[in-house]
Parts: sequence; structure tokens; C-alpha cells
Amino acid sequence: MQINSQFKTVALVGRSNTPGIAEPLTALASCIAKRGFDVVFEAETAQDIGATGYTALRPAEIGARADVAVVLGGDGTMLGIGRQLAPYRTPLIGINIGRLGFITDIPLADMQEVVPQMLCGSFEREERTLLEARITRDGDPIYHAIAFNDVVVNRSGFSGMAELRVHVDGRFMYNQRSDGLIVATPTGSTAYALSSSGPILHPQLQGIVLVPIAPHALSNRPIVLPDSCKVSIQIVAGRDVNVNFDMQSFTALQLNDTIEVRRSRHTVPILHPVGYSYYATLRQKLHWNEHPSLEDNSLY
Repeated sequence: MQINSQFKTVALVGRSNTPGIAEPLTALASCIAKRGFDVVFEAETAQDIGATGYTALRPAEIGARADVAVVLGGDGTMLGIGRQLAPYRTPLIGINIGRLGFITDIPLADMQEVVPQMLCGSFEREERTLLEARITRDGDPIYHAIAFNDVVVNRSGFSGMAELRVHVDGRFMYNQRSDGLIVATPTGSTAYALSSSGPILHPQLQGIVLVPIAPHALSNRPIVLPDSCKVSIQIVAGRDVNVNFDMQSFTALQLNDTIEVRRSRHTVPILHPVGYSYYATLRQKLHWNEHPSLEDNSLY
């Protein structure tokens, strides 16, 4: 637990185009403002819900002016704002109105009690790592992006397998024929990588996981690398191969294009309620069985 009196300006961010989100957002804004905090809204959120009486800021302005951002949505909303605020090191608090919610861990029903406590200093803080990727073509960089969860190289649904040549820190690892390859952070290990039979990495583990997507050779298995590594993926063969970042931005690739992935210099601070347990989150979200006498469905 940390005691922090520096949270003066609180930014509210909501999942876009979500029916019924205006009511909890405005209720939380009022709850926080009554306790003396300066409340601002992310600009698209303010426009979506018709918020009046509060300053509306773009993400870069939130990074420059706000001390903390409270996000109402699912993990996708957290990923999106997290990438934009990472250079400013703005801490995030996540309220879950999505389905899974591995990083938006506060139930909507509890937000008006829990969030003010956290803003007054009762929280646990952790740093989540990001990836940065650069695409080169004929030796020249053509695209750059950061990812909270993963960088995914894959084929389109109507083409054959892709052949990828993978190097780690300049050393050849393998040529892989598969539907693609996932390069994931520990946070992303419970996303697409998990559905492709990758391992779960604890968020504080300093690692990057490579997970093949439907590999031709069953001996191609997931591998966890130190997060100090640089992973290079070259497109050797295949049609309609593309790369995406957190399933958001997308770019098409050509033969011999190379995707270089490494840990970003930025991290995203995430604040949890006191008593937060990552293992409780896994139990609830993944429906892990446990002895009834030991059952504890709380997340914090």
C-alpha cells in the first residue's frame, strides 16, 4: 500500500459507444468532485455522453495535466488509453464493465466506495511493460508502434501458411511455418497468446513470450525470453501476411519485410485496491476449480 497525496486532477475515460455508460461516469465524476478532486473527461468520452460542466482533454493533454486516469470499460479500453499515456507515466485505475477484465479489476458496483479510497492513497501499484515494434523494408524503417498486450504476425484467413525466420539478439532461432507468431508481454499472456496455448506469465515477470499460431511442426512450442532481447521476424514466404498491435493498428507486409520487437522504455503504472490478488483474478476469469471450503471469489 502507498500513501499518496499528489492526486489532484483525475481524468475519466469511458469505453466509446457503450449504451448506459453515461450514468455511471457522471455518478463517479460527481462522487470524486465532492471529495475535492478536480475532474476532467477524456474528450471523446465527454462527447459520447454529452458531459457538461467538466473540462474535456485529449489524451496528450491528460498526460500533461492529470495525476491519474480512471477508466470505465474493458481491457481494450485500458490498453488503448494506456498506450497513449505511457510516455507521461500517468497511473491507471480500471473499472470493469466488459467481460473478462484482467486489468480492469474493480467491479462497477463498488467503484464509488473503492475509487475515492484509492485516490486518497489506499492502493497497490505495479508497473506493466510495453513492447515497441519497428517494421523495416529493404533496410529502411516504414512503421513504428507500441503494444501493451502483443505484436501479432499472421496470415489472412484465405491464404496458406506463412514462413517466418526468427532471430533473437541477432542469433538465428528457427524458420517456422505456421499461421503466425505472437510476441506478448506478461500482460498479454492472458490474451491472444493464452488462446493459442501459450503460458501465463505473472505481470511482474521480466519476460517476453513467443507463441506460434497453429504451427506446422508440433515441436514449435512457446518460449519465454528475457525482456532485454530484441526479436526479429522476417517474412520468408506466404501471401497476405500482416502485423497488428494489440489487435488495433494494422499494416500489411511484403516478402522479406522484418518486424523488430523489443521491450519499450515506457511502462504503464496500474493501481489496484489494497489486498488485490492476481491469483484471485485468474481464478475468477479463467474459472479455475477449487475446493468449496477454500472458495474466495473476491478480487481484492
